[in-house]
Order: sequence, then structure tokens, then C-alpha cells
Amino acid sequence: MKAELIKTTAGGIKVFAIENDNGMRVELLSYGAIISKLLVKDKNGELVDVVAGYDDQDEYKSDACYFGALIGRVGNRIEKGRFRLDGAEYSLAHNDGNNHLHGGVNGFNKKEYNAEIVGASSIKFSRISPNGEEGYPGTMTVAVTYTLLNDDALEILYEATSDKTTICSLTNHSYFNLNGDFESVLEHDVCLKASCLTDVDGELIPHGELLNVKGTPYDFTAPKKVGRDIECDDRLLNVARGYDFNYVLDKGSADDVKAYAHGDKSGILMQVFTDRPCIQFYTGNFLDGVKGKKTYGYQSALCLETQGYPNAINVPSFDSMVLKTGRKYQTKTKYVFSVE
Repeated sequence: MKAELIKTTAGGIKVFAIENDNGMRVELLSYGAIISKLLVKDKNGELVDVVAGYDDQDEYKSDACYFGALIGRVGNRIEKGRFRLDGAEYSLAHNDGNNHLHGGVNGFNKKEYNAEIVGASSIKFSRISPNGEEGYPGTMTVAVTYTLLNDDALEILYEATSDKTTICSLTNHSYFNLNGDFESVLEHDVCLKASCLTDVDGELIPHGELLNVKGTPYDFTAPKKVGRDIECDDRLLNVARGYDFNYVLDKGSADDVKAYAHGDKSGILMQVFTDRPCIQFYTGNFLDGVKGKKTYGYQSALCLETQGYPNAINVPSFDSMVLKTGRKYQTKTKYVFSVE
């Protein structure tokens, strides 16, 4: 195992790498706490980069896709960018139509982090988010630690505290194509251990209703090709232009596989373990020829973002995203890679 700083870009971004004993390698940036490369062996023993991004790391500063980034203070959408907390009303940026998305105009994906190499297998990124940043209350100390294990697992530990009651729901926004060619993910097999998803309105905002996926185009409780039902003439698929929905994970242990995806050409299997209650399954419906390491077109990559319930601060029936003063936010997600 080896973790090291490999370079600093012209724009001041520090680039780190962790490599395990099997040759699997992850590259991480001090800007956005971004996963910029994830090299995994395919069925032929060749290393394949399975995440979207840029060869020139300084290009992440103008990225609008959230490639590989830490998302916060709150991932996903908040209706009309408004919420009430402890009797006060807060107003956030409207950066997704009428709503607030992924922490705002300059969320955690657009920040520089302090970086610390922790032993031979981990890198920790941390920063202080000041009171009022993007409209959120409280001065928040946030950290994300990436650990590469010898069983070819990438573990992500999220931590946060605040000096004032606030809201917090962190995630990572990596786009995966397990074939590494980023041509399409429609032939990938996906399985989601989720019997329902949060129903949404025409702006993809949930209001508390849950939709049972059984017998619908949204059913991934058994593995199926991403593209099998994606073109169905259905209300939600039409709104989202594909899959972009919050799946509520079935109850179970954090040691249970919550989701997996399989590359049809590479044979690479990615299993997802998490202690979060939900996963956002997104099929890159707004990728429109973004030029990076590859040219990323419509549905050329997918995301499996482990998260809390979207818009939970405005929906009392959803698990709370409130982080009280003196409490510690701590969650863990693990992506495990193998060949099948």
C-alpha cells in the first residue's frame, strides 16, 4: 500500500494517489475532495479508469457536472431553496430552476480542502464552512477520508460538526462507466436493494409519497440492463429523461450489499455498501458532449449516490437531516470492485 502527493497543478490543486498491493489506484484532488481517477483491473487484468473526469485537473474549477466531488452541505434538492429551523427561516440559492441543488452555486464541490495523508492507505480532506456559507446556518467543520483497501474496496468516511444547529447530508458524485469507454451504460446490469422510491413532482422534488417499484420500469430489485425499460413512456422517466430517482433502501445491515453494477464488456462488478437510507440512481441524462478524459454524452455514465432523503428538511415523514450543535455527523460508504 502507498499513499502520496504526486503533484501540484499550475492552479494550485494538490493531486494525491493511493495504490493497493493489487495495483488498484485512486487519484484524489484537494479541490472539491474529488475522485479524479479510479483504476480497476478488468477481466483481462488490464487497468481501467471507471470514473468520469478531466486529464487537466485545473478544469475541475469550471466543471458543471460535479464529477467525482464531495457534495454538501446537502446533497440533492431542497424545494424552493427554503427551510425553517429552530423558528428561523433560511433562504438558499436557486441553482436548479426554482430549487436548491447539491449545496448551491459554490458548494463543497467548489472548495479547496486541507489534505492529510493518513498511514499508507488513507487521505483525509477537511475544511471549515463558515456560518452563512451558501445561506446555511452554523460554522461547520467537515471532513472526508478516502481509504483504499487490499480487497479492492474504496471506503469513504464522511464527518461533520457544527457550532449551531444546521442541516447536513453529504455524498460523493462520481460518474461510473465500468467498461471505461464511456460510450453508454445502457448495457450495464444494475441491482438496487430498494422496494420503493420517493415519488417526485415535475421539478424532481419529493413531498413524502413513496412509490412501490414492483412491476414498474423502476424495479431493479433483481439485476437488469439499465436500458431495458428506460425508454418507457412513463411520467417519471419523461420528467427525468431517464433514471434520476432516490431509491429507499430496504432495511438491513450496513454490511449487506445495497446496490451493484456490472460492466458488460469489462466484467467489472461494483458493489455498494452504506449506512445511509437511500441511493440516488442517475443515468447521466444531462451529459451533453462534455469534453474531459473522454467525451461524455447522454447516458454514458451512471451515479449511485448514497444519501439521506432529498428535501427531508421540508418533509416531516422523512428521516431528519438536522445536525444539532454538539452532535457529530458520521456516515460511511464503500465501493467494492471485483471481476465476474
